[in-house]
Amino acid sequence: MEKLFHLKENHTDVKTEVMAGITTFMTMAYILAVNPNILSAAGMDAEAVLIATSLAAFIGTMCMALMANYPFALAPGMGLNAYFAYTVVLTMGYSWQMALLAVFVEGIVFIILSLTNVREAIFNAIPMTLKSAVSVGIGLFIAFVGLQNAKLIVNSDSTLLTYQHFKGETFHSVGVGALLTLIGVLIIAVMLIKQVKGAILYGILITWVLGIVCELAGIYIPDPDAGMYSVIPTAFVSFDFSALGKTFGQVFNLDFSNFNLVNFIVVMFAFLFVDLFDTLGTLIGVASKADMLDEDGKLPRIKGALMADAVATSVGAVLGTSTTTTYVESSSGVTVGGRTGLTAATTAFLFLLASIFSPLFLTIPSFATAPALIVVGFYMMGAVAKINFDDMTDAIPAFLTILVMPLAYSISEGIAIGIISWTLINVLTGKAKEKNITPLMYVLTVLFILKYIFL
Repeated sequence: MEKLFHLKENHTDVKTEVMAGITTFMTMAYILAVNPNILSAAGMDAEAVLIATSLAAFIGTMCMALMANYPFALAPGMGLNAYFAYTVVLTMGYSWQMALLAVFVEGIVFIILSLTNVREAIFNAIPMTLKSAVSVGIGLFIAFVGLQNAKLIVNSDSTLLTYQHFKGETFHSVGVGALLTLIGVLIIAVMLIKQVKGAILYGILITWVLGIVCELAGIYIPDPDAGMYSVIPTAFVSFDFSALGKTFGQVFNLDFSNFNLVNFIVVMFAFLFVDLFDTLGTLIGVASKADMLDEDGKLPRIKGALMADAVATSVGAVLGTSTTTTYVESSSGVTVGGRTGLTAATTAFLFLLASIFSPLFLTIPSFATAPALIVVGFYMMGAVAKINFDDMTDAIPAFLTILVMPLAYSISEGIAIGIISWTLINVLTGKAKEKNITPLMYVLTVLFILKYIFL
């Protein structure tokens, strides 16, 4: 372990890394339930997608562990899977096989970009202020996702969003789940203050157990129509993997009769664009949280991390799932001390196990993992102290980056607005030479502006 992951050099140990890996997995396990649900809307077999999701996460995360020695985990990305199903297939009319081809080609392009240092150059060109802002923005984004997963924040006709009303006929399903999330946050907070190792993981498990108790007592009543399912496991293992054949290799089984090259390139570019900046944003945010960036704001061994992400995307497409990307939930493992690839390897192994123990893992409710996401969001807010609010040319773009991520529900949109505003404000105020704006920042600014004009 020491020879492979350099634990002493990174001031960690096997127990801490394994605990961090388990924590990361527990906060990401929801993708095993969500991804099949979303991609099945595109006509894909849900069981096949579940197995493909587990295997893609295992391969991608293990690549991260061995190629970069970082505690970052990968899985099919949220948002990208919705774009795959609802836009590319259901709206644009492409078959899911053609959409998988676009994901596969995107991964190949990423591999080439990673080999030619383009992605690394983009990462290094982003100023440190924006990197700190990205970390804060991702923190708010993660906390917002947690609040939504718990149904503490819900849709409202008059105000877009509102808090959960703990009254009415949904109390024994949605209401109880939301209350258990609040209890989970309280439990984690107390354990963190008491400096309990693995507090976030214990918080997830305790909240789940409380949910089981509530269901057995008749306080929590499952309501599938409201997205509230039974939290009591009814089965533990399944060794039938034959369903994978329904998606495996289908990326190469295509009907080109209605193929439109221009539309295909647009679709592929959209996958490429979102994945590139979601990945960069995640790496910046999580690495900043773990103090992994050097004094110049650069991430050592970033090429290996980017390559792992690129390989995972293409492999995932062959297996039969949408774009596999680095997960912001990796920060939950980093928060409890994960610093090396052993954390990622642990998470990868659990994803492999999940393909066998899927009936058990899928029983963990979202209201049990939501407290972890909310607390991780709190932790990532700490990076706001690194932003110089006395320098308006830094502070305003940083503020816009932080603001847009949760409100636009997109990490990449936050980065886009941040880069555009930072470049334009510094140019228009005559600070371009002082801030040493790189040519690549100008290129990125133009590309982002063109994106909003034409896409």
